[in-house]
Amino acid sequence: MGFLQGKKALIVGVASDRSISWGIAQAMQREGAELLLTYQNERLRERVESLAAELGAPAPLPLDLGEQEQLDAVVADMQRRWDGLDIAVHGAAFAPKNELAGPYIDAVTREGFQIAHDVSSYSFTALAKACRPLMQGRRGALLTLSYLGAVRAMENYNVMGLAKASLEASVRYLAHSLGPEGIRVNAISAGPIRTLAASGISGFKSILDHYEQHAALKRNVTIEEVGNAGAFLCSDLASGITAEITYVDAGYSAMGI
Repeated sequence: MGFLQGKKALIVGVASDRSISWGIAQAMQREGAELLLTYQNERLRERVESLAAELGAPAPLPLDLGEQEQLDAVVADMQRRWDGLDIAVHGAAFAPKNELAGPYIDAVTREGFQIAHDVSSYSFTALAKACRPLMQGRRGALLTLSYLGAVRAMENYNVMGLAKASLEASVRYLAHSLGPEGIRVNAISAGPIRTLAASGISGFKSILDHYEQHAALKRNVTIEEVGNAGAFLCSDLASGITAEITYVDAGYSAMGI
């Protein structure tokens, strides 16, 4: 019996079999959780349907977290489908591609700043607010995904770094708000992984090479490793852990010169 047996989990952010959210979904399914996946748009629908079927999960639901009506529809579906919700995983992040190249001061625009913060940060709070009623009395767990660029200036990461810093702050504030209700809120700061989202970052291969050379383990991490950490953080095994940003980056963030 897996350590998530009987848990109901919503997984947002699966875009392909290279998505970090997909690694988390696989780990949670392996540990016994019952899953519901979502897809962001029609372009991704068929791909995510195939992945959901691979896990034995029901047909995924459309969810663009910028559209409150879609979020409300997903919550209504879960209310009909389940008696509550134990886990919600947030893997949504986006900034316009032209904002992710060159010096931050030259690339950033007011519109791009707003888009990055809305999709990559506020959407986690929106998801938490929507899922909160379903998690009452269930020791629920919310999980989101961050990156080292939230706390360090990273070349070409630019406005996404500011959005991730906002996201990490929201983890702490949500944990403070929801803690009295028994709901835990955490984030994983993963090392660089070649996902669809990462493909929009200029010079991403050089980032992978740099991490491999300088991380404590002298390698990059995999979606499976991040998935295992995510499954643990959302399980009762981590019942005393909340408001944490857990690094799964082969030790890179702890290294100096």
